[in-house]
Amino acid sequence: MTISRRTTLAAIILAGAAATGAMWPAATAQAQDWPTKPVRIVIGFGAGGGTDIVTRIIAQPLSEALAQPFVVDNKPGAGGTIGADLVAKAAKDGYTALMISTGHTVAAVMYKSLPYESVKDFEPVAMVANTAMVFAAHKDFKAGNIKELIAAAKAAPGKIKFGTVGLGSTQHFSAELLRQMADIDIKHIAYRNTPALVAALRSTEIDFLVEPVHTVIGQIRAGDLKALAIGTPKRWAATPDIPTVAESGVPGYDVLGWYGLVYPAGTAKAVIAKTHDGLRTVLEREAVKEQIAKTGALVNLTSAGEFGQQIATEIAKWRMVRDKAGLEAK
Repeated sequence: MTISRRTTLAAIILAGAAATGAMWPAATAQAQDWPTKPVRIVIGFGAGGGTDIVTRIIAQPLSEALAQPFVVDNKPGAGGTIGADLVAKAAKDGYTALMISTGHTVAAVMYKSLPYESVKDFEPVAMVANTAMVFAAHKDFKAGNIKELIAAAKAAPGKIKFGTVGLGSTQHFSAELLRQMADIDIKHIAYRNTPALVAALRSTEIDFLVEPVHTVIGQIRAGDLKALAIGTPKRWAATPDIPTVAESGVPGYDVLGWYGLVYPAGTAKAVIAKTHDGLRTVLEREAVKEQIAKTGALVNLTSAGEFGQQIATEIAKWRMVRDKAGLEAK
């Protein structure tokens, strides 16, 4: 019997298709069996920061919920981009995840060339919690709220100084958004870290700062600093006595910080779903909610799709702020 070249080619194609089809159930079963070994959660920042603390609060109960250790691995540097690059290039097997914060979207517009795509190279799982930025002044500053700050800035353009932990940081962008929306001329001074920033404010080297509320709430409650406003769209549950920027004279101002989990793009949907289910179980626990609340954050579990949209929307928002401010990407 003579076998034609066309028949041979067809047989090869059919055999390949059959082999590929046979692999799909195996891959699906593997994802459904996940996890069968420890999962690493990379953080692009050092120990002790908000991202690190929230991740560690979640990691242990998540290990219990999914019956495998979830191990926190700090890879600090370059505004969180070193850790993000590591995860973007990791195997897509569900054993390397990344906890990101608002800084991920700021880095996307403040670095000229990142070694990864901030949206396309990651598979969102969920936002897990929100944080708040607070505008706080030294206790002798003439303004007691944002409306008075704006009036003072308009009366003395370029004279009022504010501080943040760095040019192009989330804190800097939060203040820059206020500057743009209120149309005021204020001077930015960057410091190397939060302790140096707070020391500069207390010594009146600067007039006000922008920081995550949990980092300065102690000094505010002690009366060493005074809160001007919170950046969230609604009053923050942890600090209900502090008015929002929006209600203090800048309607529409909205900066809501967050923490959220992602995997490398291409990670199986079954892994994403099981991780999300595990997070839901963990974040419904009152003890976990209370622990996170003590850091100044509040639990807020979103869907994967909602989180992905949040990331994309914020990158576009911060890009407009950067361009309007004339800031140069690093």
